[in-house]
Amino acid sequence: MAQDSENFRDSIGTIKEDGQRAWIFPKKPSGNFYEYRKYVSYFLLVFLIASPFVKIQGNQFMMFNVLERRFNIFGFPFWPQDFHLFVLSMIIGVIFIALFTVAFGRIFCGWMCPQTIFMEMVFRRLEYWIDGDRGAQIKLDRQAWNAEKIRKRILKWFVFFVISFIIANVFLAYLIGGDRLIQYITENPLQHVSTLISLLIFTAVFYFVFAWFREQVCIIACPYGRMQGVLLDNKSIVVAYDHKRGEAESGRKKWRKNEDRQAQGFGDCIDCFQCVNVCPTGIDIRNGTQLECVNCTACIDECDTIMEKVNLPKGLIRYASEAEITKKEKFKFTPRLKGYTAVLVILTGVLIGMLFLRNDLEANILRLPGQLYEHKAGNIISNVFTYKLLNKSMKEIPDVHFKLLSHAGTLRLVRKNNFNVPAEELAEGTLFIEINSAALNGDKDKLKIGVYSGDKLIETTTARFLAPRSYR
Repeated sequence: MAQDSENFRDSIGTIKEDGQRAWIFPKKPSGNFYEYRKYVSYFLLVFLIASPFVKIQGNQFMMFNVLERRFNIFGFPFWPQDFHLFVLSMIIGVIFIALFTVAFGRIFCGWMCPQTIFMEMVFRRLEYWIDGDRGAQIKLDRQAWNAEKIRKRILKWFVFFVISFIIANVFLAYLIGGDRLIQYITENPLQHVSTLISLLIFTAVFYFVFAWFREQVCIIACPYGRMQGVLLDNKSIVVAYDHKRGEAESGRKKWRKNEDRQAQGFGDCIDCFQCVNVCPTGIDIRNGTQLECVNCTACIDECDTIMEKVNLPKGLIRYASEAEITKKEKFKFTPRLKGYTAVLVILTGVLIGMLFLRNDLEANILRLPGQLYEHKAGNIISNVFTYKLLNKSMKEIPDVHFKLLSHAGTLRLVRKNNFNVPAEELAEGTLFIEINSAALNGDKDKLKIGVYSGDKLIETTTARFLAPRSYR
């Protein structure tokens, strides 16, 4: 049979033999899985659009302000000093996706990936509304540029541009903050020309992706499809064609009414190609798991519909592992999955612990560069330090002052001793620490300094105190 030659593996499904782009016109999907995907997609779309504008205790729910190096994840603020926490959370995300890939294949791509959700549940549905289903789209693509085609093309391009512009605004809200975006929108755009230009660039990128590049993002640009080749094994549950049942002994055959297919040795696949026509990446799932497959389940719904019409059991294409199809082995929690789960649980526990132990105020006190020490009367040694206090919370911290905890001595600021640290701001200044030489243990004593808000100790930090070597 044609598929036995495996010519499909020589090139991706969106490239013709002559090297030209093979445009894909997928049939509009329908069925139980598609309905479930719509519910999941609409929930994630609301989440994606609302996240930059929702606040928890004054913190934007999700923000990735690369320019100012400020990040909010689920309402938790991350500053440059918290970069290790941000990296840890990203590692947890990667391991989480890897775990689900090992267990359930590329399910993230088909159900949760923003590219798939926008493409299939927003732009593709608008395309069905404007151009019609698969047959109508193919006909429109082939027909001459008459009034109907021009009208539909202009309408579709305009709608796609508007949706791309909205997505670009949401994307910008993640970068600069929802409040600032609303401020820019309500003000004169000419006052923020650089932001407007950036917004138009983002719009052009999104328009290019969803109007032209489309499924090639998943096939060519996204590395995740290649990752699954490393992560998947024959026990991973993927969208799979039951070749044992579909091919039987004599292979597949077109459907004929009142024919005893089983007696003739033919499988249940009637070779209708509806699973191919409905695929958004244009592959034939009957060739097995492929890089292009995003586990969108459109072929499952379409095949179940056909099986129901010809009075054959559903599930010819279904979520299954190769081991289940060939050996009837049920899904098991393998040692590999246990290992990923253990790492994920440990890292998640570490991250949660670090988040709860993190203070709202971070203090750094360092000796002033280039300065040694000053020897004063009464065997007093004086060092000058600079301090930086970062308030990570959305509330002002009042009545802040320092106390020397480890040694008996005097600590005084160049400015007034008690001050306020504004919300999400950095307070910095200079202080002097004076200690009697008798209280020192060496030439580089480690000092412990407490930062207080009123009578409450809110943070502790350390600094090195420099003294003459003779005071060891």
